[in-house]
Amino acid sequence: MTAKKITVEQTGSPIGRPGIQRKTLLGLGLKRIGRRSQLNDTAAVRGMIAKVAHLVRIVDGS
Repeated sequence: MTAKKITVEQTGSPIGRPGIQRKTLLGLGLKRIGRRSQLNDTAAVRGMIAKVAHLVRIVDGS
């Protein structure tokens, strides 16, 4: 059975943000505004998204 995937897009800049938020964006595979990353929908990934919710948006949750 394949794992569910979630696609997130970076909508905000990490400039002026705490280092932990910058590292969280890198952990999600996001480096620039407008970039998208497809990740497994796990509790850890959801927690990372929650930490930087003001900088990302969920594009697709299928």
